[in-house]
Amino acid sequence: MTEIQFIERDGRREFAVVPIEVWERVKHLIEAADDVALFDAAKAQDDGFRVPAAVLDAELAGDHPVKAWRKYRRMTQDALAQAAGLSKPYLSQIENRSRAGSRDALQKLAKALDMPWEMLADQSEG
Repeated sequence: MTEIQFIERDGRREFAVVPIEVWERVKHLIEAADDVALFDAAKAQDDGFRVPAAVLDAELAGDHPVKAWRKYRRMTQDALAQAAGLSKPYLSQIENRSRAGSRDALQKLAKALDMPWEMLADQSEG
């Protein structure tokens, strides 16, 4: 029979000390439970929004996120600028990174692109 030592505090069992061979047989169960807890926490925070692979590929290739999303949505610069209420030159400057774009501009662009503006937040001037 396996010898298990219990540590009590105020008459209640607080800890169990088990032989290493028992631990080796059950530690994967503890690790799996941790993985399940992490997955459940991530799933609870999931807003359901997915970034398409084409957008990720474009960004990894160096495209500005606005440009990547615009191309994914099959919009021209003219169409996006008009939908966001911005000038085409300003949009072009944002896309080629010569201007960061104000928070207001990025929010308008995100709305026109039907995406969360927070995905562009690190691109803003503040």
